[in-house]
Amino acid sequence: MKNLILIAAFIFASLPSFADGGKIKIKVEEKNEKINGGTHNCLVVTIYDSSPDEIEKEWKSKMKGYDAKVSGKDEIFADNALIKAISENTCDVYARTEKINDNETKFIVGFLLGETWLDSKNAASYKAAENIVKDFAVKMSKDGIAAKRKSAEKVLDNQKDDQKDLEKKNADLHKDIEDYNEKIKKAEADIKTNEEEQAKKKAEIDAQQKVVDELKSKEDSVE
Repeated sequence: MKNLILIAAFIFASLPSFADGGKIKIKVEEKNEKINGGTHNCLVVTIYDSSPDEIEKEWKSKMKGYDAKVSGKDEIFADNALIKAISENTCDVYARTEKINDNETKFIVGFLLGETWLDSKNAASYKAAENIVKDFAVKMSKDGIAAKRKSAEKVLDNQKDDQKDLEKKNADLHKDIEDYNEKIKKAEADIKTNEEEQAKKKAEIDAQQKVVDELKSKEDSVE
């Protein structure tokens, strides 16, 4: 239970406050970033509540869905990805992550079309790439938050179970008190009856003792 409480505390601390009705707005930005051994035009987005490892694993899977040959560890290289929304020809996609903090990860993606790095001047293709990156970031953020929500719900369910146990124990204790009170009342009545019976029995003993004493005197008087 202590571990679940610690998990809940960590999750709560890692999440921004939305008490004022605010929302997480996923925004893709166009920036020059270090990728593929140089500085190139890239699409950059912040992903929430998913670890770099989770992001990289999911991105590799997504790139394989475009028939790309995927490799790389620190930087993911998707060779000859066929993304028709961007181009009828294959393109090379480079991606990497940078951990910002425990809650946020910077995700950097560069699309190399032939010899040219995709930028917003190529409006239609850039928009398609932007949508791909944004949809991916939204999904990863939602999935990450959902995973933390499920962990938090598990803590909540355990706390509710604990509360039910405490309520049941409280009811049992009250029932015990009622039972004890009934036993006390019965014991008090039994004590009164016992005392009356003792007094009666003592009177019987005194009378019988008198009989014995008289018989003993009579016995001793015989000569």
